[in-house]
Amino acid sequence: MAENAEFMQSSPTSAAVAAVRDELATLITAALNLDVAPADIDPAAPLYGDGLGLDSIDVLEVALVISKQYGIQLKADSDANHLIFSSLNALSEFVAAQRTK
Repeated sequence: MAENAEFMQSSPTSAAVAAVRDELATLITAALNLDVAPADIDPAAPLYGDGLGLDSIDVLEVALVISKQYGIQLKADSDANHLIFSSLNALSEFVAAQRTK
């Protein structure tokens, strides 16, 4: 549960989250060579499985891109990952709150 508290520790502005959401949609589609326009990604839809349809390897690639782009280290064994990668909205909130770059 401590990791979940870290996940929500700071509250970025809605404008910051929206900007990161747009950036992430573009990064995800480019990194995974998806045949979907970034603007067509439903920000509330699940990223993993149903929704965008990412698998564990895709999520790992996305985590690597996020690490390079935003200076955030995501741990593969973190209990918070299911929350962080639950949707583009959740991922955007996490990145906006945790980014170092």
